[in-house]
Amino acid sequence: MTRGTRSLVIVPIITNRAISERKGNGDRSSGGQRSPQARLEEAVGLAAAIELEIVDSGIVKLSKVLPGTLLGTGKLDEIKEEIKLQEIELVVVDHPLTPIQQRNLERAWDCKVIDRTGLILEIFGERAQTKEGRLQVELAHLTWQKSRLVRSWTHLERQRGGLGFIGGPGETQIEADRRIIQGRISSLEKELVQVQRTRALHRKQRKKVPHPIVAFVGYTNAGKSTLFNRMTNSDVFAKDLLFATLDPTLRRLKLPHGSEVILSDTVGFISELPHNLVAAFRATLEEVIEADIILHVRDISHEDTRAQSSDVTDTLEMLGLKVSENDRVIEVWNKIDRLDPAYREKLLAEANDHSGPIAVSALTGEGVETLLNRIENQLAEKRDSVSMLLPPAEGAGLAWLYQHCEIMKREDTEEGVHLEVRVPVAHRDRVRNMFAKYFDSNAMLEPEDEEDSGTYSPI
Repeated sequence: MTRGTRSLVIVPIITNRAISERKGNGDRSSGGQRSPQARLEEAVGLAAAIELEIVDSGIVKLSKVLPGTLLGTGKLDEIKEEIKLQEIELVVVDHPLTPIQQRNLERAWDCKVIDRTGLILEIFGERAQTKEGRLQVELAHLTWQKSRLVRSWTHLERQRGGLGFIGGPGETQIEADRRIIQGRISSLEKELVQVQRTRALHRKQRKKVPHPIVAFVGYTNAGKSTLFNRMTNSDVFAKDLLFATLDPTLRRLKLPHGSEVILSDTVGFISELPHNLVAAFRATLEEVIEADIILHVRDISHEDTRAQSSDVTDTLEMLGLKVSENDRVIEVWNKIDRLDPAYREKLLAEANDHSGPIAVSALTGEGVETLLNRIENQLAEKRDSVSMLLPPAEGAGLAWLYQHCEIMKREDTEEGVHLEVRVPVAHRDRVRNMFAKYFDSNAMLEPEDEEDSGTYSPI
């Protein structure tokens, strides 16, 4: 596929009758809570993300799913006429296609056909910028492509000589290329295992520094990168485009009371996200699920916001994070500037309490201060405080505490400086070693334990 390819986008809507007749076909369901029009808009958005020329698009209702072609004969002929009339070069079917269905549709329509999974993989392939991202996308693409060699490896179309009773044209070449692909897959898997080990080491190192990780997750185009830019005053690529962000971005952020965190922005999720793509990006996504706080950013103005939220939750649970049982997740209702005033006021009344969602507008900045305070308060709940009296000569120690800890209370007296200090887990041992002799007699920090929950116990 190239930019400007004349394309037709079709969204099959499978009726309840077709669903009841289908047995183990593995096809996409009827879209759950999504409206057909919303599904069509998303499919067109996916195609536009790689700059295809969308000549036409439409919804196709199916009362019966055919294993060979997905669509019935009448609908096949109708679409074939449109393809000829509009000089269509590519048909995007927003539905998983088996290799047989894809081959038969290409023969029937005499043009290239790609399904939803293939289209998402194409987008990821174009968006990946880092070496790691390209490795992950290539692995996912090759894993998916093993059974679709004829459509993706154009040299297989060459006729090969040989005896007529030994296979068909190109068969030996297909097997050779299948071995090449499998060899490349094995090589990529080894490289990504090393990536996973490196990331694990980096995470271990980060636990030794006082900066918690705050990760963004959400449906693609929910406004994560715009909110990221608003909070950090940075210029990460943000556009009204599906999968505008793919490679992870990290920025340091100072919270209202002076403590610092690392914000992490990464790839958006989408319904029917290919499992092999999730598996390939697992090393990256593990950074998200192990973060100290996870911001689930929702486009609250979208008509399918509930379904999108469900898709994000499903993907996180696929990675082993039970959202309903995890207090690290803060739900952020973004794009409130797009709501009509009455609905907006209703949502604002529901949001912004101690534990509920936070309503924000990444575009205008409304609600961002509330979000920052929630992040700070939630991180503070994971720490305990220790009281100490620093002598006047401990100026360097006082400066160190201000730089690495959170000073909750300070009182200067003739004896010295009375402090109430909130200590990050990463600096528990160091604070104890440097300042234990100044602690109040009824307070002390327990030694750090890697399996510990991160709390302090006064003795």
